[in-house]
Amino acid sequence: MGREQASWTRARLGRHGPPLDLLTARFEQHVYAPHAHEEFTVGVCVDGSEIIDYRGGRIRTGPGSIVVLAPDETHTGGPGDDDAAGYAYRALYAGPALLSEGTLGGVPHFREPLLDDPELAAALRRAHTELSACPDPLEAESRLPWLLTALARRHSTARPVCDTIPGAEHIAGAVRTRLADELLAPPSLAELAADLGLSRYQLLRAFRTTTGMPPYAWLAQHRVARARALLESGLRPAEVAALVGFADQAHLTRWFRRVLGVTPAAYRNSVQDAR
Repeated sequence: MGREQASWTRARLGRHGPPLDLLTARFEQHVYAPHAHEEFTVGVCVDGSEIIDYRGGRIRTGPGSIVVLAPDETHTGGPGDDDAAGYAYRALYAGPALLSEGTLGGVPHFREPLLDDPELAAALRRAHTELSACPDPLEAESRLPWLLTALARRHSTARPVCDTIPGAEHIAGAVRTRLADELLAPPSLAELAADLGLSRYQLLRAFRTTTGMPPYAWLAQHRVARARALLESGLRPAEVAALVGFADQAHLTRWFRRVLGVTPAAYRNSVQDAR
């Protein structure tokens, strides 16, 4: 029973937005009682094999597979019969509206609960892992609705909306200005979209098409640029993180290394040494 582990993380879609729960689990023997969720359950198997009883049938997951269980549908879960190592997975619980943002026809229907989509599975797992470690509201709102829309568009019966967004460059410019102006407490994408008369999916589509990245990534890079100047002035990384809107020094360090390849401390030291 040493590997029976489960942890919940509550992400928030925007600073004042609705919550979205993330589950990280590894079980050897645990078997779920029959139950249902009000939300869609979207899971990615990361190790071993899980047996899920669902809709009168039996699903067997494997590493890299995606499972989608509909709201209010009873299901169970437990280790595969021939898998002594148990099973491990990451799951999120999303309201139906999150899977409908880029589609037509209401709540999407998934004919098959077990999906083979390695690219999407990897993206869901990566987003889940990073948001479980640091559930930044803007990052969660930029990544999770986009991935869930992709899931519905690729694998459900729902029809995709038109992806042509008139005035995309103007939209992206307006979003960048707001995010830069409200660096320490950025507005949610839902708020920005409402102000521009758009859906959140339309805003995300326009921004990604124009800039090549989602809003949270643009804001993080803008914060890094601001952090460089503060580090050069002699401030310590822990001070700088708070001044540019990162959650803490670890959050600053993660993005600083992504953008510049070095830690904030190493950058500060090199600048001070050069002086």
